[in-house]
Amino acid sequence: MQWYLVAALLTVLTSSQGILTTLSQSEGRYLYDYATVPFLAEFFKLVVSGLLLWREHRTSPSVRMTTDWRTVRLYPIPSVIYLIHNNVQFATLTYVDTSTYQIMGNLKIVTTGILFRLFLRRKLSNLQWMAIVLLAVGTTTSQVKGCGEASCDSLFSAPIQGYLLGILSACLSALAGVYTEFLMKKNNDSFYWQNVQLYTFGVIFNMAWLLLDDFRSGFENGAWWQHLLNGYGITTWMVVLNLGSTGLLVSWLMKYADNIVKVYSTSMAMLLTMVLSIYLFSFKPTLQLFLGIIICMMSLHMYFAPPNMLVDLPTTIKAPHPPEGLKEVSIEQRTDS
Repeated sequence: MQWYLVAALLTVLTSSQGILTTLSQSEGRYLYDYATVPFLAEFFKLVVSGLLLWREHRTSPSVRMTTDWRTVRLYPIPSVIYLIHNNVQFATLTYVDTSTYQIMGNLKIVTTGILFRLFLRRKLSNLQWMAIVLLAVGTTTSQVKGCGEASCDSLFSAPIQGYLLGILSACLSALAGVYTEFLMKKNNDSFYWQNVQLYTFGVIFNMAWLLLDDFRSGFENGAWWQHLLNGYGITTWMVVLNLGSTGLLVSWLMKYADNIVKVYSTSMAMLLTMVLSIYLFSFKPTLQLFLGIIICMMSLHMYFAPPNMLVDLPTTIKAPHPPEGLKEVSIEQRTDS
């Protein structure tokens, strides 16, 4: 499967993620424990990866699976980061609307580029760094709202907590993505076996998080498994499937593409989110938002387009070969003394 097809599907799922999460709320609050959604999503990814690994092992008994503890012990780290990140995502949506949520999520391309350079030793061209900066400018422009000609009460239409959580979410997402790419490309193990390791620890840490919540509340509502599905509806289950499917696509891109492709894919989801929000939530797009989207599209083209499409490179003209039969004659100049 080509990476751009996976990236396009990831764009569609990511654009619907914030919308589905918002639709799952009732009067601005969750009727269910939103900490259970990442747990069920991790369990869904583990089951799917386990079934695919079983099928791969049946068709090809020589599947490579490294079971050395020195390698396995590296897999809990991204699970911890993703655990915190998934819960921060839900907290962010209680302060900002879906479009602003997607826009702020694009900040992770800046932190991803920095971590690429620092930890993965990935070199980016000057044009690509300019594209990253341009994307940051585009997302910042999109966040400027409510400024009229007469007055401008605030440059931010959402509480400061929402923006702080959005920035934190972007940093955690970049860190988890870069580290996951490092794990996925560390060896030639089966892709499904790597996923099984990732999601096994993901399930374990999410269970620990739910148990910690029970301890904090003094088991007021009983153990977490007793009220696991309380308040769940069709929309909530769609959120779970969406989050799980998105995670599987992201891991595929980590294995066969890279983080920049993933981040640009999720940034393009902003366009779909804006259009859908107009019809679903009566969202009124601003001029700043449209300008920000245009800048983000320019950044996308600048990053992935070949250099000869962006700048006019001088063409080299080869000198014609001398006709056959002609010989080179050297002339020696003599001076009379």
